[in-house]
Amino acid sequence: MAVRKGEIVINDNEVVSIGDTYLLAAVSELFGLEGYEIQLIPAHDGGRNIVYTCEKEGEGAKILRIAFLPDRSREDFLGEVEFVRYLFEHGGSVSNIISSRKGNLLEEITYNNHIFFVCLFEKAKGKMLVENHYRYREGVPITEYYYNCGKTLGRLHQISKGYTPIHRRYSFFDKYNAEYIDSLIPGSLSLVKEKMIELLDTLQGLDRDQETFGMIHFDYNDGNYSIDFDTGQITVYDFDNSLFGWYMFDLAGLWILGVGWIQFEPDAGKRKKFMDDYFKTVLEGYRSETEIEDSMVDKLPLFIQVSLMENIIDAFEVMRNNGEEPECDEELSYRIKCFEDDIPYKGFLHEIYSCEEPFEYEKRNI
Repeated sequence: MAVRKGEIVINDNEVVSIGDTYLLAAVSELFGLEGYEIQLIPAHDGGRNIVYTCEKEGEGAKILRIAFLPDRSREDFLGEVEFVRYLFEHGGSVSNIISSRKGNLLEEITYNNHIFFVCLFEKAKGKMLVENHYRYREGVPITEYYYNCGKTLGRLHQISKGYTPIHRRYSFFDKYNAEYIDSLIPGSLSLVKEKMIELLDTLQGLDRDQETFGMIHFDYNDGNYSIDFDTGQITVYDFDNSLFGWYMFDLAGLWILGVGWIQFEPDAGKRKKFMDDYFKTVLEGYRSETEIEDSMVDKLPLFIQVSLMENIIDAFEVMRNNGEEPECDEELSYRIKCFEDDIPYKGFLHEIYSCEEPFEYEKRNI
């Protein structure tokens, strides 16, 4: 990923090079990582940070994150890391953030006119589901996992309901608004823009009280938590996208996560039956930790559309940050088609969906 800041361009490979020559030594001194073996974790497409594992005999493993894009402020980062620490201190199952030797949750390093924001986290116990080849605990029904996904999220939301920030993280409408959408989405996608504005108008009319709206993860999925396969405990991390939003958004993300278990089933009726049962179990876990009104749960299709909007916006953000011309591949074309045509549930229960090519549609020109 590259980003232009004035006339200066920096990309992740350059950051890795700077890390090798300067940053890692400075970070080691700031966080007491002398003697640790520090290994780069390969970045995923659209990643906004450089991430390393830090391991040392007799010490707990740690995760080092170096952020280099200028799209977030110091205030944004402080809002994130203070929230993570608050969740941990109040019993949330999250990877705790480690203070530097100076006692700071966030350190700022300037090198060659670039600002790098550095955080260190405890490494979550266990492994990601994909690292276990999507096999759950031997001899334990997969429904335990569904329940625990909801329960872990419910606990985080319950804690969030009592959270008063010191450094306030941005809110949903600070980012998702008509001006930003108009500047990001190509003019040829005028219907997409129109539908997004309509959706935002609908959201403006929703309650934003303490029970429905607060700090949320905003990217709660199986790539952002690890599972202890001895106990089933889930530990959440990567609050990089966290913001003030509706708790229901994270729950909609869990619904979307569930489609992976049944996405190759050709019978739409069977897919619907699975998803209904799956989400019922998720909600049971969620409600074991916090309350949510049925009237809010009934807005699941609405928040799946919000997630779809976020997916589309994110795709264009990645292209912009990479300095690429906007284009639609089959996956983005599918999302846009569902969004333009108001097809609910990401088309998963609709005739547009193909179990042979899940969530893909013919490419479209921009």
